[in-house]
Amino acid sequence: MTVRILRAADLSPAPWKNGGGLTREIATGPEGAGADAFDWRVSLADVTADGPFSAFPGVDRILTVVEGAGMDLVVGGEHHIVDELLWPHGFPGDLPTEGFLLGGPVVNLNVMYRRARTRAETAVVCGTVRLLPPEGGAVLTVSLDDGAELESVGGGVRLDRYDAVLAAGESPGVLRTMGQAVLITFSGG
Repeated sequence: MTVRILRAADLSPAPWKNGGGLTREIATGPEGAGADAFDWRVSLADVTADGPFSAFPGVDRILTVVEGAGMDLVVGGEHHIVDELLWPHGFPGDLPTEGFLLGGPVVNLNVMYRRARTRAETAVVCGTVRLLPPEGGAVLTVSLDDGAELESVGGGVRLDRYDAVLAAGESPGVLRTMGQAVLITFSGG
């Protein structure tokens, strides 16, 4: 079993691939893979202005607005109004995409995965959930509120807002949220 606690306080902002904004990378698979080599990637993006999204050929994306009023995503010329907080919205990362803010800045949780190599499922959960990585895959959970706790045989670990747990192999335990968390499961393609 491999378990990593990833603290939001340790995340460093980096420029988007297209230079249009900043992102805080939470985790990648394989660990440390760059923008052209990851199988999957999860990050938080601070969006403060309208503009184009970076293109990622062969990559599918799941965007979840975790703060703010939402966005009008124009994906391949088609409008997608993403105005409900905590509602995962999938779209192909290789189509031209622009985002237009609906009412000020937003923070998006972005899940990206190479469709030929892996699959990702994203859900917003609350309460108690056992973290179960699929065989050969991984599970990542990101706390959206302070006070979540990962309970395992060895005791508990407190998670604050945007702290994450990444696990592969066996279950690292049970996540108990005081509010909500995003649960992402990665499996082979």
